[in-house]
Amino acid sequence: MKGDLFSSQHVVQPAVAPGMSVENAKCLKYAVNGEMYARQGAMVAYRGDLVFERKGQGVGGMLKRAVTGEGLPLMAVRGQGEAWFAHEAQNCFIVDVEPGDQFTVNGRHVLCFDASLSYEIKTVKGSGITGGGLFNSVFTGQGRLGLVCDGNPLVIPVSAQAPVYVDTDAVVGWTTHLQTSLHRSQSIGSMLRGGSGEAVQLMFQGEGFVVVRPSELTPQKNQQH
Repeated sequence: MKGDLFSSQHVVQPAVAPGMSVENAKCLKYAVNGEMYARQGAMVAYRGDLVFERKGQGVGGMLKRAVTGEGLPLMAVRGQGEAWFAHEAQNCFIVDVEPGDQFTVNGRHVLCFDASLSYEIKTVKGSGITGGGLFNSVFTGQGRLGLVCDGNPLVIPVSAQAPVYVDTDAVVGWTTHLQTSLHRSQSIGSMLRGGSGEAVQLMFQGEGFVVVRPSELTPQKNQQH
């Protein structure tokens, strides 16, 4: 066969090492040699001897998901082979989590991750009960975490001298040593006049990085997750 579709730009190459890699802007490849985890329904293709199983979260995890709507619907992938993961043609990125690190991420942005990583759902400190509460997944351990985002994310440095304010629907995740709290940027008078639509943000203080999607979550997208 000939044509641009069958050029080296699109034809996948065998993995050179086990683990996660970027296949292209919209897809991650995982060379499985044992076990890894991915969001349910994210596998788009695979080859080799692989088994896909729904991963239980335990009674506590399922309860948190029912209450918060935040849980990660996961599947375990076991065996030897290669699998490709994607979600709604969103852009894909990889985060390397090192020992002692802690990366907090909104569950809707998680695509896949190494079995060596662990996560738990936690309330975002200082967020109060706005919108039913803010809950995110906190990853620890050592390994790689694959993320998806609508468009190319902004990675904004945060320092003690320069806190960063982010729309709560635009936050993808943030690094270990950041403190969070809610910040109201709109006056009561402005709210009574209809407001600007930017009433409350999540404020980040400390030293680290916050990852932001380049658009707010639309109501339609929110209902899909």
